[in-house]
Amino acid sequence: MSLDHATQKPHDRLAAALAAEMEAVNGLIRTRMASEHAPRIPEVTAHLVEAGGKRLRPMLTLAAAKLCGYDGPYHVHLAATVEFIHTATLLHDDVVDESAQRRGRPTANLLWDNKSSVLVGDYLFARSFQLMVETGNLRVLDILSNAAATIAEGEVLQLSAAQDLRTDEGIYLKVVRGKTAALFSAATEVGGVIAGVDEAQVQALFDYGDALGIAFQIVDDLLDYQGDSKATGKNIGDDFRERKLTLPVIKAVAKADATERAFWSRVIEKGRQEDGDLDHALSLLERHGALAETRADALAWTAKAKDAMATLPESDLRDMLIELADYVVARIS
Repeated sequence: MSLDHATQKPHDRLAAALAAEMEAVNGLIRTRMASEHAPRIPEVTAHLVEAGGKRLRPMLTLAAAKLCGYDGPYHVHLAATVEFIHTATLLHDDVVDESAQRRGRPTANLLWDNKSSVLVGDYLFARSFQLMVETGNLRVLDILSNAAATIAEGEVLQLSAAQDLRTDEGIYLKVVRGKTAALFSAATEVGGVIAGVDEAQVQALFDYGDALGIAFQIVDDLLDYQGDSKATGKNIGDDFRERKLTLPVIKAVAKADATERAFWSRVIEKGRQEDGDLDHALSLLERHGALAETRADALAWTAKAKDAMATLPESDLRDMLIELADYVVARIS
């Protein structure tokens, strides 16, 4: 899900405030994605990196560092690191999910092949570690390397949990923290660490990124069942058709009677979907208040993000980050 579809876009205001730093990040990305001996690496990388993504995660790193008064050069390295990790995971995800399209364009695995996508993703992970080391800060290396491991762990957990009706909200949260929130929280946390602020501020930045990432994913899950297809770029029920056990369904399954559970088992676990099943699924989600509860969860996580940011020094950047949290859930208001 992108942040493109709103009358007022806090993401655009953040991008304008960080324009000079983002230009430096983009230049560093272009330099480091080059390969003297394997020209396919920059070809594959450029296809995804230059596909019009909003670069939200690296901007979070830049914003966090500047918010904390950092005036050195290494927040640019860390922002590029975050973007490389994100791009690497997208390349791998598209292979795992057998995706054919991302950001409105054919995926790299479709244009080239699975081997190229996986190996170029590996190359970008390696490049990200080189950039981390260049900062000379062991703690940021620890944070970002842990995030990379957590992302992979979350993706593996999702393989077993996504179509298992025993998956509860606790497991769902672990998956979301892995595949989405881990990089958000690492992106904001390292901004504070490189700036050398006190532990309370570093923790606040981590808490903001963690809560923002969780809210972001919950909103995406909700929009799959009640969003505007033109605005989201997704068809209603895509997650259902792909048999993904997301939060609204988890909530409905928890309240299901025997007949309803048999329905969920057939369509999610066994994958035997028939005409009319999506409409029936939507009726069950409404019957048990699953959509309303999911929306309430997203709002609660957004409130946590804003509360964390409120403890940091007042500035225009802080206000933009608070507005960004509000916008994430404005999509479901």
